[in-house]
Amino acid sequence: MPVERSSLDLPRKPGVYLFKRKDGRVMYVGKATEIRTRVSSYFSGSDGRRMVPLLIEEADEIDFIVTKSPSEALFLERNLIREHKPKYNSRLKDDKSYPFISLTAEEFPRILYTRHPPEGSRSWGPFPDAGAAKRVIQLLRIEFGIRDKDCRGSDGCLAMHIGLCKGPCCNPDGYPAIVKAVTDVLDGNAKVLIESLQKDMDKASEYLNYERAAGIRDMISSVQSTLSQQIIHSRFYQDCDAIGFSSLGDSAIVMILHAKEGVVQGKTEYPLIHKGDVSESVSLVLVEHYANRRPPKVLLLPSPVGDSVEKWLKFRRGGSLISRVPKRGDLFRLRKMADQNAEILVSRSHRSSSGSLEQRAANEGAALLGMSSLDHIVCFDMAQLMGSERVGASVVFKNGRPSKKEYRTYKIKGDSADDLRMMRESILRWLKRQKEWPDILLLDGGETHLSTINNALIENDMDGKFVVAALAKREETLYIDGREPIILDRRGRVLIHSRDEAHRFVNQFHSRRRRKGSMRDPLEEVDGLGAKKIQSLLRHFGGRKGIEHAGIDELRAVPGIGLSMAKKIQEHFEN
Repeated sequence: MPVERSSLDLPRKPGVYLFKRKDGRVMYVGKATEIRTRVSSYFSGSDGRRMVPLLIEEADEIDFIVTKSPSEALFLERNLIREHKPKYNSRLKDDKSYPFISLTAEEFPRILYTRHPPEGSRSWGPFPDAGAAKRVIQLLRIEFGIRDKDCRGSDGCLAMHIGLCKGPCCNPDGYPAIVKAVTDVLDGNAKVLIESLQKDMDKASEYLNYERAAGIRDMISSVQSTLSQQIIHSRFYQDCDAIGFSSLGDSAIVMILHAKEGVVQGKTEYPLIHKGDVSESVSLVLVEHYANRRPPKVLLLPSPVGDSVEKWLKFRRGGSLISRVPKRGDLFRLRKMADQNAEILVSRSHRSSSGSLEQRAANEGAALLGMSSLDHIVCFDMAQLMGSERVGASVVFKNGRPSKKEYRTYKIKGDSADDLRMMRESILRWLKRQKEWPDILLLDGGETHLSTINNALIENDMDGKFVVAALAKREETLYIDGREPIILDRRGRVLIHSRDEAHRFVNQFHSRRRRKGSMRDPLEEVDGLGAKKIQSLLRHFGGRKGIEHAGIDELRAVPGIGLSMAKKIQEHFEN
């Protein structure tokens, strides 16, 4: 279905926007100083490119990533185009990259204009304006004499003789200071250089050399604009995921920004039901996200996670992993950007009239399974402890959200401790009371559970009413009869959430049953002995010790206790 302007809810922030199809394929990636305004131009007719009507017709949604600046959006755009190779992005097909300014790691460092910084070099950029970057290099050569070639000539090179190089290969004295001055300027501390240029400009104006003054003015502008526009190329971003979190009510988003090669390169978001503990919500997402992929070297977290989660992440990585809750600096700003993206998505879901994030998760799950809808999910799980307190439970999700009024619990009537038979009994009892069939019946289990329940449905002429699936915790593998197993990714999060909620609910019920059992009067185990008769016995004998040591005739003396019941009570204490 073509994306509609009325359905858009986009931020007034710099960043990138992605036209996508419902299967997740990216059709187009663009950058914007203000995402909402730029995307609106596609629908207003002000963008006259021939591909725009086709793009709007084919795209089903518009996604976005908010960045700190338009410059960072530019670089992120390039990376996303490289990754997704969108159909309607004609530029950058030559894999062109943006330039850097580099200082080589040599005895006498050279300054380079390059799209591929040499290994070990110190680099600044990338720079959106290649011409301005070249002008800055030329200025630095003129002002400081930093070399740009490896001549190694005994008499110096032409650049030395015309004043563009101090000739460290002939006389190295003072060259380290030159390198430091250039480094300071590229790090953004260009105050001394700009002040020197301004003096030269004023002097040129004083002598009526307006042409030279204008040239110096343009040079100052190049320095200021180039250094301010360079994208922050942090050495800390080499292999890093920043985790953002935001919630409104019980709805929350965990946002993962993926940073490599110094900049953000993409994102993954996880909607979830938030129970109030940020660490717990983040931990659940981390386990889901990294179950089928290698964690990065550095994780930036909104709050600490437990030792068990950290150990598991290190195991998944197969080496050292650093998890931090940064308070300042580049890493803090990167993690706050993840928060900002999460906040925008949560707010948008609450404002949206077309559906929530939970509904979106249900739609994505349906698309993954090739189903028309996953708006109604029923999930079963069982619990027992060494055969005692055998219970089952079912949870219901409607439109991606828990429908707790439809949750049910089952006390297993049979004496079998077999998990499969327990689940069979619970589901058959559920079938008898069901008035509305779900889109999918989900089992917490594997292929054996699926086969058992499918056979039970066939035996009871209930097969074909709905899809039956089993979700195994190992690698989050989904089994459906007649289909290849599916390892769920983020698109299957509504199924994972349903399974986890069923597991939580049945264990909660089982725990309550165990506590109740531990407080129950042992006399309740005597068949036919109810609360009123127990109270009569206690009053008559003054406590349980008296009942325990009473004979048959003494027990029969209590109102309501006949010969048969007296024998049962005595046998109970004897056993």
